[in-house]
Amino acid sequence: MTIHPAEARGRTRIDWLDSRHSFSFGDYQDPKQMGFRTLRVINDDRVAPAAGFGMHGHRDMEIITYVLDGALEHRDSLGTGEVLRRGDVQRMTAGTGIRHSEFNPSQTEPAHFLQIWLFPERRGLTPGYEQKNFPDVEKQGRLRLIAAAEPRDGALKIHQDVDLYASVLGGGESATHEIAEGRSAWVQVARGSVELNGTRLAAGDGASVLDQRGLEFVSRDGGEFLLFDLN
Repeated sequence: MTIHPAEARGRTRIDWLDSRHSFSFGDYQDPKQMGFRTLRVINDDRVAPAAGFGMHGHRDMEIITYVLDGALEHRDSLGTGEVLRRGDVQRMTAGTGIRHSEFNPSQTEPAHFLQIWLFPERRGLTPGYEQKNFPDVEKQGRLRLIAAAEPRDGALKIHQDVDLYASVLGGGESATHEIAEGRSAWVQVARGSVELNGTRLAAGDGASVLDQRGLEFVSRDGGEFLLFDLN
């Protein structure tokens, strides 16, 4: 297990955006941090009220948005327009090409979300979009599957061999996960803190896990995290 501390992340900070980059992104380029397996980007974004990303393009990437606080208005070239709020998870298949914008519609409250990019199973997929709310009660004290190549239990479909889980642990709560042989994992703490196999991870910390089968998560004071089970 290798810890990737929050303070080692790259950063983009402008008047309306404070973004922390777990992997190389934009002006932050580190050849040692180009992703993990098929996981390419984890950006921890805070967008000021009444501001956001204008219309821009993507292709050949699976993009997941996980909203932590506030609201984020999404519009794209497919004609989709939605406002994402706490608990909402969006999967966008960029495929052959898609354009979208992301804007904080609130005049007073900042938006806080994680944006995640994964390489797709193949290039040239048909662009698509899916969104669902996973309330805290479904993530409390357990690992809740929110996206998978073979979706089950109401998870979103993602075009890559990954099982993505979200969890909210209160003080003293725990959860476990078994990694199949030949697979690996990435853990990203979104808020609070959690112990992973006895090692404490705080908000913004990541951990890559190789050659370990059993994962145990324990929170002393409460925490929220994502777990990527990757081929």
